[in-house]
Amino acid sequence: MKYMATYDLMESVRNTNEWMGATARAMASYPAFALTMNPMLSLMAAWGEVTERSFSRMVVKPDWGIRSIPGPDAQDHLVDVKTIVEKPFGNLIQFFVRRRPPMARKILIVAPMSGHYATLVRSTVTSLLPDADVFVTDWHNARDIPISAGKFDIEDYTLYLVEFMRALGPDTNVIAICQPAPLTLAATAYLAAEDPDAQPRTLTLIGGPIDPDAAATEVTDFGRRITMGQLEQIAIQRVGFKFKGVGRLVYPGLLQLQSFMSMNAERHSKAFAEQIMRVARGEASDHDAHNRFYDEYLAVMDMPAEFYLSTVERIFKNREIALNEFTVAGKKVDIGAITQVAVKTVEGEKDDISAPGQCIAALKLCTGLPDDKKAWHLEPDAGHYGIFAGKSWRLNVRPLVLDFIDANAGTPKPARLKAVTAG
Repeated sequence: MKYMATYDLMESVRNTNEWMGATARAMASYPAFALTMNPMLSLMAAWGEVTERSFSRMVVKPDWGIRSIPGPDAQDHLVDVKTIVEKPFGNLIQFFVRRRPPMARKILIVAPMSGHYATLVRSTVTSLLPDADVFVTDWHNARDIPISAGKFDIEDYTLYLVEFMRALGPDTNVIAICQPAPLTLAATAYLAAEDPDAQPRTLTLIGGPIDPDAAATEVTDFGRRITMGQLEQIAIQRVGFKFKGVGRLVYPGLLQLQSFMSMNAERHSKAFAEQIMRVARGEASDHDAHNRFYDEYLAVMDMPAEFYLSTVERIFKNREIALNEFTVAGKKVDIGAITQVAVKTVEGEKDDISAPGQCIAALKLCTGLPDDKKAWHLEPDAGHYGIFAGKSWRLNVRPLVLDFIDANAGTPKPARLKAVTAG
């Protein structure tokens, strides 16, 4: 019960801060107080508005917000989110474009399960929609999954990816972003050995820790320093009574957010202080740059404890993917079994989460793959976020990935439409 009490305590602190922000905003905005002409009232209202919004976003899943895209016929085409495969811990969804025939490119984006929702790749999806049929792995918040649904570790995650790839068929092009890169590589190798006809045509791995020891970062250093016993003691809690997953062991999203914020505490503090002043001066808006970023960044989800712990132990500490020693359901997964799927890696020169060298290690593991089916790209001056959703993605990485798909998918190169980017 101590873990459940800790979980409920964190939620109580979050709830209290949200309430304090709402109270400050309401009190300082009371019309009669305007007669005093006191500038502290506007600052108090601004602080309350920013605080309430920030803490309320932590428990709300952001909306995809992709309503339509322009078509070649000079008309907008509405976009629907459809569930293709429904599973307890995550669904396979499609961004279905109305009144548009199937595209030559079919792309599966494997979104991270690392504390944020799949909506983190919203801009990636939006940029690809004009040129492809796009599918995404939409992982569920563990706090909302009843304990009766059972466990979910990295082997279960890998088998989910195998099922999703089978459902989409062999004409699929897979893009794995960050955390799922090693497990997507393993899922592809699993299919290569067990069901070759279901293999995707291409696999693009973006900023993922295939070999965490290839280049040290704060993430890898932390994984090396801490023991699994210590990690379980400080990071794992039981979901409290407020949610459907009551009693489930999780790595709480609020705890992960604390880690995210502490890595760049000074930058985040400055960003919030500046936003408070903008609100006080009447210069902020509901969808300004600050709110667009932090509405997504602050929206966190819990991870199943077994998934988080097995990721640290087997991917980072034991390096089972890097050493080609990964097993799924008792079967060894040989990365060398990949002989037909073209593989490309993308890294950012200034990536401080998955540093250059970690992702390109995948190509050395693909010993059965001809060199002409291997490709790699190092994006100059790009950080982690930039290579899949930022300026570097929009201007450089996206065109290279589409060209790689066209060159290896065995289909005629389709006409490329102008991308629509979020933000």
